[in-house]
Amino acid sequence: MEIKGSVALVTGANRGIGLAFTRALLARGAAKVYAGVRSPEDFQEPGVETLRLDVTDEDQIAAAVVAASDATIVINNAGIQAGPALLEGSLEGARRELEVNYLGTWAVSRAFAPVLTANGGGVLVNMLSVASWRVNKRWPSYAASKAAEWSLTNALRVGLRQQGTLVVGVHVGAVDTDATASLDVPKVPAAEVAAQTMDAISRDVTEVLVDEASRRVRAALSGPVELLEPDR
Repeated sequence: MEIKGSVALVTGANRGIGLAFTRALLARGAAKVYAGVRSPEDFQEPGVETLRLDVTDEDQIAAAVVAASDATIVINNAGIQAGPALLEGSLEGARRELEVNYLGTWAVSRAFAPVLTANGGGVLVNMLSVASWRVNKRWPSYAASKAAEWSLTNALRVGLRQQGTLVVGVHVGAVDTDATASLDVPKVPAAEVAAQTMDAISRDVTEVLVDEASRRVRAALSGPVELLEPDR
């Protein structure tokens, strides 16, 4: 799909990868970019139209559908990491991760599917993670939520094929954002994630493997689970 002249909505657009998406879309010539954020009063970015959008709030999603009824690209980027360790800690954070990362993505996708249909099919992008596939003893609930989101992405790809919607899943390891500031590991710039995603949209590619970690783990999926451990 041609990004130049398109109309896009990005959820979780206030910082990190979401902000990089909004900037990349504008740089590639998008005619309009809606930035979905939970607190519009705290967000200022030149060239975008801000929408109040908590992906767990059905009323806000419905209002976003009306406001962004001209959208041809929808990028589900909103997500959190709040869950407990494997054997201790409250499960409340895990429930919140599933609510935002999985059910929030699902709610936005199904709400905007008719919009994309009406506007010629368009593109739906889900921001996933290498955690969708990799064993994670430290943050098992986050990984589970991303695995569920990956499964959902595959279902959406099949379910929206007839209406002509391209569904893109984006996988990456650690990205250089506020959320990973404390991690002493190699990190991919958020702008690189956005750039590769824009390239995939332009070329009608359904899966983006941004870095070596995502490519290596994706290739190991047919092997034993031990190959998916993060220290390998």
